[in-house]
Order: sequence, then structure tokens, then C-alpha cells
Amino acid sequence: MAVCTVNTTQSLNSTCSIYTPTTVKTQFSFHQRRLVLFRGSRRSGSKRGGSNTCVITCAAGNSQTIVIGLAADSGCGKSTFMRRLTSVFGGGAEPPKGGNPDSNTLISDTTTVICLDDYHSLDRNGRKQKGVTALDPRANNFDLMYEQVKALKDGIAVEKPIYNHVTGLLDPPELIKPPKILVIEGLHPMFDQRVRDLLDFSIYLDISNEVKFAWKIQRDMAERGHSLESIKASIEARKPDFDGYIDPQKQYADAVIEVLPTQLIPGDNEGKVLRVRLIMKEGAKYFSPVYLFDEGSTISWIPCGRKLTCSYPGIKFFYGPETYFGHEVSVLEMDGQFDRLDELIYVESHLSNISTKFYGEVTQQMLKHADFPGSNNGTGLFQTIIGLKIRDLFEQIVAAKAAAPVEATKA
Repeated sequence: MAVCTVNTTQSLNSTCSIYTPTTVKTQFSFHQRRLVLFRGSRRSGSKRGGSNTCVITCAAGNSQTIVIGLAADSGCGKSTFMRRLTSVFGGGAEPPKGGNPDSNTLISDTTTVICLDDYHSLDRNGRKQKGVTALDPRANNFDLMYEQVKALKDGIAVEKPIYNHVTGLLDPPELIKPPKILVIEGLHPMFDQRVRDLLDFSIYLDISNEVKFAWKIQRDMAERGHSLESIKASIEARKPDFDGYIDPQKQYADAVIEVLPTQLIPGDNEGKVLRVRLIMKEGAKYFSPVYLFDEGSTISWIPCGRKLTCSYPGIKFFYGPETYFGHEVSVLEMDGQFDRLDELIYVESHLSNISTKFYGEVTQQMLKHADFPGSNNGTGLFQTIIGLKIRDLFEQIVAAKAAAPVEATKA
């Protein structure tokens, strides 16, 4: 028997949930503080570890946790994006203090970032035995993912599992408390419709096959000593599952950062100079697409000259309306790279709807993280802008929720 005590300071009619390490859950309502006994047992044969201790957390009805989804294949820059995003809100993101040193979770004052690898239902050996990759839905527990993301969105703490990337095993769970902003990043944040419907905003990092191949060669050959043949084999082995389960998620994203080979160098295949497109869905709630010069126009702009230092092959911007998977979108594109980040403020001054709080904030953020990958091209620029847009979205949602009770009393 597991004994749980409820200690709540929430208002009456709060909703409480019981979470055990086996994800057994009971929900109930109460009208006063009370002691609750919960009787339950672990599933037989469980290898998760931990005790029968359950966690009861009570949430008020006006929770303000918003949920952001970030989808991308492995090695496509999710970690760098997360560091840029948390920096926008201030404070560094760190693993839970005193917890598992191999935790994938990052927590700051405002944000909690959860890696969806933690919802693998099969460990490394299990996937090998069944002949499936981590990209395959059969290797992931979407029921638990939905259940816990919904709980956190509702202001309820959860005992989240940990996938240990070092050992390839499933470690005992860790307690995650509801933050102001929850980011779920990984392979499948938009795969399951139930989880997708919980998202307040979603981003997809779309790295083209040519760039992905060039990056993997640079990393695995230069840093890890892999052969070209083994790299090609690894990419080809993952491609069917990527095409089947990961890539289709971009049709649901509110914003897509698409990374392509440059068009400024004919026949370039090194992946060092990039063409990056920020594809922004029109009509997304609390989100206004960024535009260059004149909203809704089609514009091609080469800023190199007296106000922007550009070595070969230069820089070219494009902005205009397009259609993407049947959705009306606005596209902002940058081809090329900056020589001097301090001059980025010239470009920033020609962009609108970037949700900055002061003149030059985009440039400041880029200079602050000049050593991050992509800081001299469109990947860093657009990741920074999306981070600022998410901050603005969060503030709008909080303001709307705060105003709702006032409006209700007037009705």
C-alpha cells in the first residue's frame, strides 16, 4: 500500500491527480484539505526501479503553463535552439538539482525543457531485438506522453521517466513540476494528435538531406573517425522511418526553419554557406509573422555595401507570401552569412514584428551567443527571432487568462 498526503493551499474545487512510478493515475475533486490513502501495486515485472510512493499535486483552475513543441531529426540543432530560447527568458537552463546526472531535462526560472526520448517504451536492446529504430512509433509510449504533458499543462507535477543516452536503458523517473513554459523537444512532438492539440505553438527544424549529409560527414568523419560508407549506411537506414514518421510533422508546425544549400555558389555541396527559410503560418493565435520592409509584399534585398560587410558570396534576403501544405504562410529567407555580427543591427532595423522589447535586442542576443553553431547565418538569426516571438506569445496568453475572470464578472 502506498500512502499519500495532500497538503494544498489552492482554492476550493481544485483538481488533484495521483501519479505513481507505474503511471497509475486517479483524479478527484475536493472541497477541503484532507488526508488521502491510495492503495495500489506496481505492475508485475516492472524494471523501472523506485518505490510505491505516489505523488499527489493539486492545481488551481487558472494554470498558466504554456506548451511549446519542437520537432526535428537527431543532430539538427534542437539543443542549440533550446539554449537560445531559454536565454531570451534570462537565466541558464540546468538539469534538475540533486537528481539523476544523466537526466535529459533542463530547467530555468521560466522554462522546463523535456526531451521526448524519455518516452521511449523500448530501451536500446529492446529496439535491437524488435528490429525498430527510435523513430518508429512502436518504440515510444504516446499514451504516457500525452497524459504527462496534459498534466503539466494543467499545473500538475508528474513522475517522468528518463531514457539514459549513456547506457541505453530506462532509468527510474524524476519529479517534474509545472513551469511557466514547457518545451517538449524531440522526434515526435506533433505525431500524436492528442499531444499536438495541447501545443500552444509548434516549430519544426527542417534540415535538407544535402545539408544533413554534409553536417554528418563533417562531424562523424572529422570528430569521430567514421568512414564515408558507414555514414551513408547510417543515413539510409534511418531514412524510411524519418520519411514516414518525422518529416510529415512539419505540416502541423506554426513555424518551420528550413535549412538548404546556398544558391549563391553554383554547385556548392559543402554545407558551410546556407540558405535558411523561416516559414510562418498565417492565422496562428498570438503569433504575427515577421516581415521585411512591407507586409504582404514580395521583396528581394541584397544589403551588402556600405552598411554591411559581406565577403564572397555575399548575403541575399527574400520575403513574400507562399502556400505550404495548403496553408497560407509568410516566408523570410536569408542566403549567405554575416562577417560581423555587430552589423546585424542594420538588418534588424528593416525587420518588423520581431517582438523585441528594445532596439537592437536581436543583435544583442546574437552577440551574446556568437560561439553557438549557426550564429553567422540564418539558423541563428531565425532561432533567435522565434525565441522572442515565443516570449511575446507567452505574455499574451498570460494577459488573456488574467483578463478572462474580469470579463466573466462583467457578463
